[in-house]
Amino acid sequence: MGNCGEAMDFKILHKDKNCRARTGKFNTLHGEICTPIFMPVATQGTVKALAPVWLDEARVEALLSNAYHLYLRPGLDIISKAGGLHKFMNWPGPIITDSGGYQVFSLALLRKITDEGVNFQSHINGDSHFIGPKECLRIQEAIGSDICMVLDECVAYPCPYEKAKLAVERTLNWAKTARALKLSKGRQIFAIVQGSTFQELRKSCAQELVKLDFDGYAVGGVSVGEPTQLIYDIVSFTLNFLPQDKPRYVMGMGTPQDIIENIGQGADMFDCIIPTRYGRTGTAFTCEGKINLRNSIYANDFNPVDSECGCYGCRNFSRAYLRHLFYANEILGLELLSLHNVYFYTDLIAKIRQAIENDCFLQFKSAFLERYKA
Repeated sequence: MGNCGEAMDFKILHKDKNCRARTGKFNTLHGEICTPIFMPVATQGTVKALAPVWLDEARVEALLSNAYHLYLRPGLDIISKAGGLHKFMNWPGPIITDSGGYQVFSLALLRKITDEGVNFQSHINGDSHFIGPKECLRIQEAIGSDICMVLDECVAYPCPYEKAKLAVERTLNWAKTARALKLSKGRQIFAIVQGSTFQELRKSCAQELVKLDFDGYAVGGVSVGEPTQLIYDIVSFTLNFLPQDKPRYVMGMGTPQDIIENIGQGADMFDCIIPTRYGRTGTAFTCEGKINLRNSIYANDFNPVDSECGCYGCRNFSRAYLRHLFYANEILGLELLSLHNVYFYTDLIAKIRQAIENDCFLQFKSAFLERYKA
């Protein structure tokens, strides 16, 4: 089989005595990942509106990029000539690359899925391409990813049982093909559990993937239209069948509430576009909930965005100034608020880690959510 596990040494540092929340760490080719962790999304080799120096300011530890988008633009040749994605984008820390399975789902009009893989047209210029499980991992290896995700088939919600079952069968077959592939030493491979909202499919998919002994496992195919509580139920149920001694990654989640809820169920890793997307549209996350700085109430508000935040924006500027920047169409507004939101997320994760170490995660969760609602 392939080289899963050569660089992986996931260590659970502490389990909260009162729930399933835990802290841990493992090594990658570009440094250590401590968990729980939130990874900002750098789809095309950049976190929108944030230069690497801002990522340092926000104490970001790892990023998620997208193999599908980088394969199409700028292309593997340019990334390879640059010395890999880390050097190309000047980011020294760990990078995870999504397989592109979600893009297969979201660009449904441009692709055709077969048992061998995905035939698709580029959304950029219409060129025809094929990506199967082997091609998917080779693309991520060429990019220089530290953690490569196996190609999977994600389905929409609601989904008929038979369609979800077929997607699971393809996901498992692609995982078996990928598992046999030999990557360069140290690159880790995570498999993705599918199964829509059907517990039977989620359980069987997870159990079959665990038999293949990947470096880590992700819960995929959630947050595609389901009600929030159903998402939580799916994730919680699926985590029951994933190994305790491997990282567990919930893909595409989400809000602060989503992250706290799923950490309490034993999840370790998260990514989402929400912090930067909201930041670019004027919405800030604060300890007391979301605020829209475009609202007139903030025109004469000279307080920081969040009085308890230590980011560069909150240390130096007011809500009134940020509102002015947005209405003046100044790029700095997008940058400062994106920075603030990412900082808010990483700071939340740091507090959660501390709460778990002190066996008081449930108290922290309750206090945070009560205040956040306010």
